[in-house]
Amino acid sequence: MFKTLRNAFSLPELRKKMLYVVFIVVLYRIGAVIPVPYISADAMNYIMSYGDGSIFQYMSILSGTAFSRATLFALSISPYINASIIMQLLTTAIPALENLAKEEDGRKKITQITRYVTVALGLITAYGYYMYIRNIGVLLDNGVFAAIVIIACYTAGSSLIMWLGEKINENGIGNGISIILFSNIVSSGPTIIASLISYITSGTVAGVITAILSVLIGLFMVVFIVFITNSERRLPIQYAKRVVGRKMYGGQSSTLPLKLNMTGVMPIIFANSILALPSTIAMLFPTPEEGTFWYGFQQLFAYTSWLYVVLFFVLIVFFSYFYIAISFNPIEVSNNLKKNGGFIPGIRPGKPTADYITKVLNKITLMGAFFLAVIAVLPLAANIISGNTISGIAFAGTSIIIVVGVALETAREIEAQMTMRHYKGFLE
Repeated sequence: MFKTLRNAFSLPELRKKMLYVVFIVVLYRIGAVIPVPYISADAMNYIMSYGDGSIFQYMSILSGTAFSRATLFALSISPYINASIIMQLLTTAIPALENLAKEEDGRKKITQITRYVTVALGLITAYGYYMYIRNIGVLLDNGVFAAIVIIACYTAGSSLIMWLGEKINENGIGNGISIILFSNIVSSGPTIIASLISYITSGTVAGVITAILSVLIGLFMVVFIVFITNSERRLPIQYAKRVVGRKMYGGQSSTLPLKLNMTGVMPIIFANSILALPSTIAMLFPTPEEGTFWYGFQQLFAYTSWLYVVLFFVLIVFFSYFYIAISFNPIEVSNNLKKNGGFIPGIRPGKPTADYITKVLNKITLMGAFFLAVIAVLPLAANIISGNTISGIAFAGTSIIIVVGVALETAREIEAQMTMRHYKGFLE
Protein backbone atom coordinates (compact mmCIF):
# COMPACT_ATOMS: atom_id res chain seq x y z
CA MET A 1 0.00 0.00 0.00
CA PHE A 2 2.80 2.45 0.90
CA LYS A 3 4.63 1.63 -2.34
CA THR A 4 1.43 2.35 -4.26
CA LEU A 5 1.06 5.72 -2.53
CA ARG A 6 4.68 6.60 -3.25
CA ASN A 7 4.35 5.70 -6.94
CA ALA A 8 1.03 7.54 -7.23
CA PHE A 9 2.49 10.67 -5.62
CA SER A 10 5.05 10.89 -8.43
CA LEU A 11 2.23 11.36 -10.97
CA PRO A 12 1.23 15.06 -11.18
CA GLU A 13 -2.48 14.40 -11.70
CA LEU A 14 -2.82 11.86 -8.88
CA ARG A 15 -0.63 13.97 -6.61
CA LYS A 16 -2.98 16.90 -7.14
CA LYS A 17 -5.99 14.75 -6.21
CA MET A 18 -4.30 13.33 -3.11
CA LEU A 19 -3.25 16.78 -1.89
CA TYR A 20 -6.81 18.00 -2.48
CA VAL A 21 -8.12 15.22 -0.23
CA VAL A 22 -5.60 16.17 2.47
CA PHE A 23 -6.69 19.83 2.18
CA ILE A 24 -10.38 18.91 2.63
CA VAL A 25 -9.58 16.70 5.62
CA VAL A 26 -7.62 19.55 7.23
CA LEU A 27 -10.57 21.90 6.70
CA TYR A 28 -12.85 19.32 8.28
CA ARG A 29 -10.62 18.89 11.32
CA ILE A 30 -10.54 22.67 11.78
CA GLY A 31 -14.35 22.72 11.76
CA ALA A 32 -14.39 19.86 14.28
CA VAL A 33 -12.76 22.07 16.93
CA ILE A 34 -14.74 25.29 16.34
CA PRO A 35 -16.92 25.88 19.44
CA VAL A 36 -20.63 26.60 19.23
CA PRO A 37 -21.94 29.71 21.06
CA TYR A 38 -23.81 29.49 24.37
CA ILE A 39 -22.14 26.20 25.41
CA SER A 40 -19.53 26.37 28.19
CA ALA A 41 -16.12 24.68 28.11
CA ASP A 42 -16.97 22.85 31.35
CA ALA A 43 -20.03 21.43 29.62
CA MET A 44 -17.84 20.06 26.85
CA ASN A 45 -15.66 18.22 29.37
CA TYR A 46 -18.76 16.93 31.11
CA ILE A 47 -20.29 15.60 27.89
CA MET A 48 -16.98 13.99 26.96
CA SER A 49 -17.06 11.79 30.05
CA TYR A 50 -20.83 11.27 29.99
CA GLY A 51 -22.81 8.42 28.51
CA ASP A 52 -20.27 5.61 28.54
CA GLY A 53 -21.54 2.71 26.43
CA SER A 54 -24.43 4.62 24.90
CA ILE A 55 -25.05 5.75 21.36
CA PHE A 56 -23.50 9.13 22.31
CA GLN A 57 -20.10 7.55 22.89
CA TYR A 58 -20.41 5.72 19.59
CA MET A 59 -21.29 8.96 17.76
CA SER A 60 -18.36 10.65 19.48
CA ILE A 61 -15.99 8.07 18.02
CA LEU A 62 -17.47 8.47 14.54
CA SER A 63 -17.21 12.28 14.80
CA GLY A 64 -13.62 12.36 16.04
CA THR A 65 -14.74 13.48 19.57
CA ALA A 66 -16.52 16.52 18.05
CA PHE A 67 -19.86 15.20 19.35
CA SER A 68 -18.65 14.89 22.94
CA ARG A 69 -17.11 18.40 22.83
CA ALA A 70 -20.25 19.95 21.28
CA THR A 71 -18.28 21.64 18.47
CA LEU A 72 -19.56 22.75 15.05
CA PHE A 73 -19.28 19.31 13.43
CA ALA A 74 -20.79 17.47 16.42
CA LEU A 75 -23.39 15.68 14.27
CA SER A 76 -20.64 14.47 11.91
CA ILE A 77 -21.78 12.54 8.83
CA SER A 78 -24.65 10.73 10.55
CA PRO A 79 -27.43 12.81 8.87
CA TYR A 80 -25.94 12.22 5.42
CA ILE A 81 -25.44 8.50 6.02
CA ASN A 82 -29.00 8.13 7.30
CA ALA A 83 -30.34 10.11 4.32
CA SER A 84 -28.39 7.89 1.92
CA ILE A 85 -29.75 4.75 3.58
CA ILE A 86 -33.32 6.08 3.44
CA MET A 87 -32.99 6.93 -0.26
CA GLN A 88 -31.46 3.53 -0.97
CA LEU A 89 -34.37 1.79 0.73
CA LEU A 90 -36.91 3.96 -1.09
CA THR A 91 -35.17 3.33 -4.42
CA THR A 92 -35.53 -0.40 -3.84
CA ALA A 93 -39.16 -0.16 -2.69
CA ILE A 94 -40.53 2.47 -5.13
CA PRO A 95 -40.42 1.52 -8.85
CA ALA A 96 -40.39 5.17 -9.97
CA LEU A 97 -37.19 5.89 -8.01
CA GLU A 98 -35.69 2.61 -9.22
CA ASN A 99 -36.22 3.71 -12.82
CA LEU A 100 -34.67 7.10 -12.05
CA ALA A 101 -31.58 5.41 -10.62
CA LYS A 102 -30.94 3.71 -13.98
CA GLU A 103 -30.62 7.06 -15.81
CA GLU A 104 -27.91 9.72 -15.52
CA ASP A 105 -30.36 12.61 -15.01
CA GLY A 106 -32.39 10.47 -12.64
CA ARG A 107 -29.34 9.80 -10.46
CA LYS A 108 -28.70 13.53 -10.27
CA LYS A 109 -32.28 14.07 -9.09
CA ILE A 110 -31.88 11.36 -6.44
CA THR A 111 -28.64 13.01 -5.30
CA GLN A 112 -30.44 16.34 -5.00
CA ILE A 113 -33.27 14.74 -3.00
CA THR A 114 -30.67 13.11 -0.74
CA ARG A 115 -29.23 16.55 0.00
CA TYR A 116 -32.63 17.89 1.03
CA VAL A 117 -33.23 14.84 3.23
CA THR A 118 -29.79 15.36 4.81
CA VAL A 119 -30.64 18.95 5.74
CA ALA A 120 -34.00 17.85 7.17
CA LEU A 121 -32.43 15.07 9.23
CA GLY A 122 -29.67 17.44 10.33
CA LEU A 123 -32.30 19.90 11.57
CA ILE A 124 -34.15 17.17 13.49
CA THR A 125 -30.93 15.74 14.95
CA ALA A 126 -29.68 19.21 15.89
CA TYR A 127 -32.92 19.89 17.78
CA GLY A 128 -32.65 16.57 19.62
CA TYR A 129 -29.01 17.25 20.50
CA TYR A 130 -29.95 20.73 21.74
CA MET A 131 -32.69 19.29 23.96
CA TYR A 132 -30.24 16.75 25.35
CA ILE A 133 -27.58 19.30 26.35
CA ARG A 134 -30.33 21.55 27.69
CA ASN A 135 -31.79 18.81 29.88
CA ILE A 136 -28.42 18.11 31.50
CA GLY A 137 -27.99 21.83 32.19
CA VAL A 138 -24.85 22.74 30.30
CA LEU A 139 -26.10 25.78 28.36
CA LEU A 140 -25.03 29.33 29.16
CA ASP A 141 -28.32 30.71 27.82
CA ASN A 142 -31.66 28.90 27.68
CA GLY A 143 -33.36 31.59 25.61
CA VAL A 144 -35.09 31.18 22.25
CA PHE A 145 -32.41 33.09 20.33
CA ALA A 146 -29.66 30.88 21.77
CA ALA A 147 -31.65 27.78 20.79
CA ILE A 148 -32.02 29.05 17.21
CA VAL A 149 -28.29 29.80 16.97
CA ILE A 150 -27.23 26.41 18.35
CA ILE A 151 -29.63 24.42 16.16
CA ALA A 152 -28.66 26.47 13.09
CA CYS A 153 -24.95 25.90 13.75
CA TYR A 154 -25.32 22.13 14.01
CA THR A 155 -27.57 21.95 10.95
CA ALA A 156 -25.14 24.06 8.93
CA GLY A 157 -22.27 21.90 10.17
CA SER A 158 -23.88 18.68 8.94
CA SER A 159 -24.66 20.31 5.57
CA LEU A 160 -21.08 21.56 5.25
CA ILE A 161 -19.74 18.07 5.93
CA MET A 162 -21.94 16.73 3.13
CA TRP A 163 -20.54 19.41 0.81
CA LEU A 164 -16.94 18.57 1.76
CA GLY A 165 -17.56 14.88 1.07
CA GLU A 166 -19.02 15.63 -2.36
CA LYS A 167 -16.03 17.82 -3.19
CA ILE A 168 -13.73 14.88 -2.49
CA ASN A 169 -15.84 12.74 -4.81
CA GLU A 170 -15.61 15.35 -7.58
CA ASN A 171 -12.00 16.52 -7.37
CA GLY A 172 -10.21 14.03 -5.14
CA ILE A 173 -9.78 10.30 -4.98
CA GLY A 174 -11.80 7.79 -2.98
CA ASN A 175 -15.23 8.11 -1.38
CA GLY A 176 -15.54 11.46 0.38
CA ILE A 177 -17.77 10.42 3.25
CA SER A 178 -15.69 7.29 3.91
CA ILE A 179 -12.47 9.32 4.01
CA ILE A 180 -14.01 11.83 6.46
CA LEU A 181 -15.19 8.95 8.64
CA PHE A 182 -11.68 7.44 8.37
CA SER A 183 -10.08 10.69 9.55
CA ASN A 184 -12.50 10.92 12.48
CA ILE A 185 -11.67 7.45 13.77
CA VAL A 186 -7.92 7.88 13.23
CA SER A 187 -8.02 11.15 15.20
CA SER A 188 -9.08 9.14 18.27
CA GLY A 189 -5.92 7.03 18.02
CA PRO A 190 -3.71 9.21 20.28
CA THR A 191 -6.30 9.02 23.07
CA ILE A 192 -6.35 5.22 22.90
CA ILE A 193 -2.53 5.09 22.79
CA ALA A 194 -2.37 7.36 25.84
CA SER A 195 -4.76 5.04 27.68
CA LEU A 196 -2.61 2.03 26.81
CA ILE A 197 0.53 3.82 28.00
CA SER A 198 -1.16 4.73 31.28
CA TYR A 199 -2.02 1.06 31.86
CA ILE A 200 1.56 0.01 31.12
CA THR A 201 3.07 2.64 33.41
CA SER A 202 0.57 1.92 36.18
CA GLY A 203 2.98 -0.63 37.63
CA THR A 204 0.31 -3.31 38.06
CA VAL A 205 0.48 -6.69 36.37
CA ALA A 206 -3.18 -6.51 35.39
CA GLY A 207 -2.65 -3.16 33.66
CA VAL A 208 0.32 -4.42 31.64
CA ILE A 209 -1.52 -7.60 30.64
CA THR A 210 -4.58 -5.58 29.60
CA ALA A 211 -2.48 -3.27 27.40
CA ILE A 212 -0.55 -6.13 25.76
CA LEU A 213 -3.75 -8.11 25.20
CA SER A 214 -5.41 -5.08 23.59
CA VAL A 215 -2.49 -4.55 21.18
CA LEU A 216 -2.37 -8.24 20.19
CA ILE A 217 -6.12 -8.35 19.61
CA GLY A 218 -5.93 -5.17 17.51
CA LEU A 219 -3.17 -6.60 15.28
CA PHE A 220 -5.04 -9.87 14.89
CA MET A 221 -8.21 -8.04 13.89
CA VAL A 222 -6.40 -5.95 11.26
CA VAL A 223 -4.91 -9.04 9.60
CA PHE A 224 -8.20 -10.92 9.83
CA ILE A 225 -10.22 -8.01 8.39
CA VAL A 226 -7.83 -7.61 5.43
CA PHE A 227 -8.07 -11.33 4.66
CA ILE A 228 -11.86 -11.48 4.89
CA THR A 229 -12.42 -8.18 3.04
CA ASN A 230 -10.45 -9.44 0.04
CA SER A 231 -12.15 -12.85 0.07
CA GLU A 232 -14.85 -13.61 -2.49
CA ARG A 233 -16.77 -16.50 -4.01
CA ARG A 234 -16.52 -16.52 -7.79
CA LEU A 235 -19.35 -18.19 -9.67
CA PRO A 236 -18.31 -19.37 -13.16
CA ILE A 237 -20.22 -17.74 -16.03
CA GLN A 238 -20.24 -19.07 -19.60
CA TYR A 239 -21.51 -16.98 -22.52
CA ALA A 240 -23.14 -18.70 -25.49
CA LYS A 241 -21.72 -18.25 -28.97
CA ARG A 242 -23.61 -16.02 -31.38
CA VAL A 243 -23.08 -15.50 -35.08
CA VAL A 244 -23.69 -11.92 -36.27
CA GLY A 245 -23.05 -11.56 -39.99
CA ARG A 246 -19.70 -13.18 -40.66
CA LYS A 247 -18.40 -12.78 -37.13
CA MET A 248 -18.86 -14.96 -34.08
CA TYR A 249 -19.39 -13.38 -30.68
CA GLY A 250 -19.50 -14.85 -27.19
CA GLY A 251 -18.21 -18.23 -26.16
CA GLN A 252 -16.15 -16.59 -23.41
CA SER A 253 -15.84 -17.58 -19.77
CA SER A 254 -16.14 -15.16 -16.88
CA THR A 255 -16.98 -15.12 -13.19
CA LEU A 256 -19.57 -13.50 -10.96
CA PRO A 257 -17.68 -12.37 -7.82
CA LEU A 258 -19.63 -12.38 -4.56
CA LYS A 259 -17.80 -10.68 -1.72
CA LEU A 260 -17.72 -12.53 1.57
CA ASN A 261 -18.46 -9.28 3.39
CA MET A 262 -20.91 -7.55 1.05
CA THR A 263 -22.66 -5.61 3.81
CA GLY A 264 -19.64 -3.71 5.07
CA VAL A 265 -20.12 -2.23 8.53
CA MET A 266 -23.83 -1.41 8.18
CA PRO A 267 -25.12 -4.39 10.29
CA ILE A 268 -22.89 -3.27 13.16
CA ILE A 269 -24.21 0.29 12.94
CA PHE A 270 -27.84 -0.91 12.96
CA ALA A 271 -27.30 -3.37 15.83
CA ASN A 272 -25.36 -0.84 17.89
CA SER A 273 -28.04 1.81 17.45
CA ILE A 274 -30.79 -0.54 18.68
CA LEU A 275 -28.85 -1.86 21.69
CA ALA A 276 -27.83 1.66 22.70
CA LEU A 277 -31.43 2.83 22.97
CA PRO A 278 -32.04 1.59 26.57
CA SER A 279 -28.84 3.21 27.86
CA THR A 280 -29.48 6.38 25.87
CA ILE A 281 -33.06 6.75 27.14
CA ALA A 282 -31.89 6.06 30.71
CA MET A 283 -29.44 8.97 30.44
CA LEU A 284 -32.34 11.40 30.14
CA PHE A 285 -33.59 10.44 33.62
CA PRO A 286 -31.97 10.55 37.08
CA THR A 287 -29.67 7.64 37.89
CA PRO A 288 -31.66 4.95 39.79
CA GLU A 289 -30.48 3.81 43.18
CA GLU A 290 -28.40 0.66 43.41
CA GLY A 291 -30.44 -2.44 44.16
CA THR A 292 -33.63 -1.20 42.50
CA PHE A 293 -35.29 -2.87 39.52
CA TRP A 294 -34.45 -0.03 37.11
CA TYR A 295 -30.83 -0.04 38.21
CA GLY A 296 -30.57 -3.75 37.40
CA PHE A 297 -32.39 -3.24 34.10
CA GLN A 298 -29.97 -0.47 33.14
CA GLN A 299 -26.93 -2.58 34.02
CA LEU A 300 -28.34 -5.49 32.03
CA PHE A 301 -28.14 -3.46 28.81
CA ALA A 302 -24.79 -1.83 29.57
CA TYR A 303 -21.98 -2.73 27.18
CA THR A 304 -20.16 -4.42 30.09
CA SER A 305 -22.95 -7.02 30.34
CA TRP A 306 -22.75 -10.48 28.73
CA LEU A 307 -26.39 -10.11 27.64
CA TYR A 308 -25.35 -7.06 25.61
CA VAL A 309 -22.60 -9.12 23.94
CA VAL A 310 -24.97 -11.97 23.05
CA LEU A 311 -27.70 -9.66 21.72
CA PHE A 312 -25.09 -7.69 19.76
CA PHE A 313 -23.89 -10.90 18.09
CA VAL A 314 -27.42 -12.04 17.19
CA LEU A 315 -28.51 -8.63 15.84
CA ILE A 316 -25.42 -8.34 13.63
CA VAL A 317 -26.23 -11.69 12.00
CA PHE A 318 -29.87 -10.66 11.57
CA PHE A 319 -29.10 -7.29 10.01
CA SER A 320 -26.51 -8.86 7.69
CA TYR A 321 -29.27 -10.91 6.04
CA PHE A 322 -31.64 -7.95 6.14
CA TYR A 323 -29.22 -5.59 4.40
CA ILE A 324 -28.37 -8.17 1.71
CA ALA A 325 -32.07 -8.70 1.06
CA ILE A 326 -32.62 -4.99 0.28
CA SER A 327 -29.34 -4.30 -1.54
CA PHE A 328 -28.81 -7.38 -3.74
CA ASN A 329 -31.41 -8.87 -6.08
CA PRO A 330 -30.51 -12.36 -7.41
CA ILE A 331 -33.52 -12.30 -9.79
CA GLU A 332 -32.24 -9.13 -11.47
CA VAL A 333 -28.74 -10.61 -11.78
CA SER A 334 -30.20 -13.78 -13.31
CA ASN A 335 -32.25 -11.80 -15.81
CA ASN A 336 -29.24 -9.73 -16.85
CA LEU A 337 -27.21 -12.88 -17.44
CA LYS A 338 -30.02 -14.36 -19.51
CA LYS A 339 -30.33 -11.22 -21.66
CA ASN A 340 -26.59 -11.23 -22.38
CA GLY A 341 -26.53 -14.94 -23.21
CA GLY A 342 -24.72 -15.91 -20.03
CA PHE A 343 -25.38 -18.88 -17.77
CA ILE A 344 -23.84 -20.79 -14.90
CA PRO A 345 -22.59 -24.21 -16.11
CA GLY A 346 -24.96 -26.93 -14.94
CA ILE A 347 -27.70 -24.45 -13.96
CA ARG A 348 -30.60 -23.57 -16.24
CA PRO A 349 -31.13 -19.84 -16.99
CA GLY A 350 -33.95 -17.94 -15.32
CA LYS A 351 -35.42 -18.94 -11.97
CA PRO A 352 -33.04 -21.91 -11.34
CA THR A 353 -30.09 -19.51 -11.71
CA ALA A 354 -31.68 -17.02 -9.29
CA ASP A 355 -32.33 -19.83 -6.78
CA TYR A 356 -28.74 -21.03 -7.08
CA ILE A 357 -27.32 -17.53 -6.56
CA THR A 358 -29.62 -17.08 -3.54
CA LYS A 359 -28.42 -20.38 -2.07
CA VAL A 360 -24.75 -19.45 -2.47
CA LEU A 361 -25.43 -15.92 -1.22
CA ASN A 362 -27.07 -17.21 1.96
CA LYS A 363 -24.01 -19.31 2.75
CA ILE A 364 -21.45 -16.58 2.24
CA THR A 365 -23.68 -14.05 4.04
CA LEU A 366 -23.65 -16.32 7.09
CA MET A 367 -19.85 -16.44 6.97
CA GLY A 368 -19.62 -12.67 6.53
CA ALA A 369 -22.11 -12.08 9.36
CA PHE A 370 -20.11 -14.26 11.74
CA PHE A 371 -16.97 -12.40 10.69
CA LEU A 372 -18.54 -9.02 11.53
CA ALA A 373 -20.00 -10.33 14.78
CA VAL A 374 -16.70 -11.79 16.00
CA ILE A 375 -14.74 -8.63 15.17
CA ALA A 376 -17.33 -6.40 16.90
CA VAL A 377 -17.85 -8.62 19.95
CA LEU A 378 -14.22 -9.58 20.61
CA PRO A 379 -13.17 -6.22 22.19
CA LEU A 380 -16.32 -6.17 24.34
CA ALA A 381 -15.64 -9.70 25.61
CA ALA A 382 -11.98 -8.85 26.28
CA ASN A 383 -13.01 -5.85 28.37
CA ILE A 384 -15.44 -7.94 30.43
CA ILE A 385 -12.95 -10.78 30.98
CA SER A 386 -10.07 -8.46 31.92
CA GLY A 387 -12.27 -6.39 34.20
CA ASN A 388 -10.80 -3.18 32.81
CA THR A 389 -12.25 -0.68 30.35
CA ILE A 390 -10.01 1.36 28.07
CA SER A 391 -11.79 4.32 26.49
CA GLY A 392 -12.58 3.56 22.87
CA ILE A 393 -11.52 -0.10 22.98
CA ALA A 394 -15.10 -1.29 23.49
CA PHE A 395 -16.00 -0.09 19.98
CA ALA A 396 -12.59 -0.81 18.46
CA GLY A 397 -13.93 -3.65 16.31
CA THR A 398 -16.28 -1.34 14.38
CA SER A 399 -13.60 1.32 14.10
CA ILE A 400 -10.98 -1.07 12.75
CA ILE A 401 -13.40 -2.47 10.15
CA ILE A 402 -14.12 1.06 8.89
CA VAL A 403 -10.46 2.14 8.88
CA VAL A 404 -9.16 -0.98 7.14
CA GLY A 405 -12.06 -1.06 4.67
CA VAL A 406 -11.60 2.59 3.64
CA ALA A 407 -7.83 2.16 3.34
CA LEU A 408 -8.18 -0.91 1.10
CA GLU A 409 -10.89 0.73 -1.02
CA THR A 410 -8.83 3.90 -1.54
CA ALA A 411 -5.70 1.90 -2.37
CA ARG A 412 -7.63 -0.12 -4.97
CA GLU A 413 -8.94 3.08 -6.58
CA ILE A 414 -5.44 4.54 -6.73
CA GLU A 415 -4.15 1.36 -8.35
CA ALA A 416 -7.00 1.44 -10.86
CA GLN A 417 -6.17 5.05 -11.80
CA MET A 418 -2.51 4.16 -12.19
CA THR A 419 -3.36 1.14 -14.33
CA MET A 420 -5.49 3.28 -16.67
CA ARG A 421 -2.51 5.55 -17.21
CA HIS A 422 -0.25 2.51 -17.91
CA TYR A 423 2.18 3.67 -15.28
CA LYS A 424 5.38 1.69 -15.76
CA GLY A 425 6.46 1.82 -12.12
CA PHE A 426 3.19 0.20 -11.01
CA LEU A 427 3.30 -2.56 -13.61
CA GLU A 428 6.74 -3.55 -12.44
